[in-house]
Amino acid sequence: MKILVLGGYGLIGDAVIGRLLRDGHQVTGLGRDVRDAGRRRPSVRWIAADMSKLLAAEDWLPVVAGMDAVVNAAGALQDGPRDRLDAVHRGSVVALVTACERAGVRCFAQISAIGADLSSANPFFRTKAQGDKAVASSSLEWTILRPGLVISPAAYGGTALLRALAAFPGFVPAVMPSHLIQTVSVTDVAEAVSLAVAGSLPPRLAVDLVEANARPLAEVLSALRAWLGLPPARVVPMPAILGRLAGAVADMLGMFGWRSPLRSAALAAVARGVTGDATAWNQVSDRPLQPLEATLADMPTNVQERWFARLWLAKPVIFAGLSLFWLVSGIIGLIRQEAAADILVSHGVSASLAHLSVLGGGVADILVGAAVVVRSLARRALLAMMAITLSYLAAATLLVPGLWLDPLGPLVKTIPALCLVLVALAVLDER
Repeated sequence: MKILVLGGYGLIGDAVIGRLLRDGHQVTGLGRDVRDAGRRRPSVRWIAADMSKLLAAEDWLPVVAGMDAVVNAAGALQDGPRDRLDAVHRGSVVALVTACERAGVRCFAQISAIGADLSSANPFFRTKAQGDKAVASSSLEWTILRPGLVISPAAYGGTALLRALAAFPGFVPAVMPSHLIQTVSVTDVAEAVSLAVAGSLPPRLAVDLVEANARPLAEVLSALRAWLGLPPARVVPMPAILGRLAGAVADMLGMFGWRSPLRSAALAAVARGVTGDATAWNQVSDRPLQPLEATLADMPTNVQERWFARLWLAKPVIFAGLSLFWLVSGIIGLIRQEAAADILVSHGVSASLAHLSVLGGGVADILVGAAVVVRSLARRALLAMMAITLSYLAAATLLVPGLWLDPLGPLVKTIPALCLVLVALAVLDER
């Protein structure tokens, strides 16, 4: 079969593509940026497109032409500069369903979410439900799958956050640790999609994909900590106000393009409880979805998982530290221009060049310090930090080499800052 997978390089979408390829299907993937996906899965035909801009059936007709099935694994957590929930979850799906009907596509598998509800006050759950309604109202042979907390070898978003909390040194911090969670293996989700496109599930089926029993979030975190090979640690409940504060900060960072899983939409999902009903799946399948213990047993860990878990929480600290360092450095340089220029003049630099250097350096420091907190500018800002630092060291070595031996170490101390920039570049990618 020829199958189109939307969001094909996401956590669920990539697993679905892998399973469909093993089933022998011809797979086309669609997403906004497919360069990395093309390198990882060269046997897939990739289409670079933004679903939020494909809001008419005519936009989709060239994409779905010749397809036997479509799998929609695309989604976003919250509105932001890079995401528009209504467009991605509802508008584009309405247009896509119409295009599929016109093009004669037989099968449509929709990856929805536990808690999708037309009456929900939460935009994520409401728009997800609106997309589901468009699919369910169509003439297609559709399947709507609503996974619980998806556990996968890959990790970003909520699953990355849980790994990071589980790896916290000394204790495991958790907001709402008693709230109930039902997990599902990404392998089981991909299996369900495989059965749906093969016609092995009843047509027009909407079903939750969850393990049989719900468990408190604290138990999930403890299981992940053991899976990481770390010693047991007490799960310590965090005050609700701390969760709300973290959500507010994450929402603000979302305006700068950072897609933190701590945003208020994710916290609302946990507050609701990530739980569903496993009964419907068990009635149509001869194999129950595996519990968390079996899912983790199928995913052996090594040192790279521990590195990732520990670095994940360090990442915002690294970026915040770099931003503050460069902003404060630039501001102090501008406030104390005369004093900074006098240091250069005392080492033989002309007064005009000294003042120009201090002014230019201060402005440059402030610009890169501000730019590094904007996701779309972060990589360029980090590279600029490296270039500025190396230029600073080179110029100082040529003009005032004695600064290397200064007892306060103004040049020597820039080396650790340069190393921190290298670490930031190494952990910048989100997926």
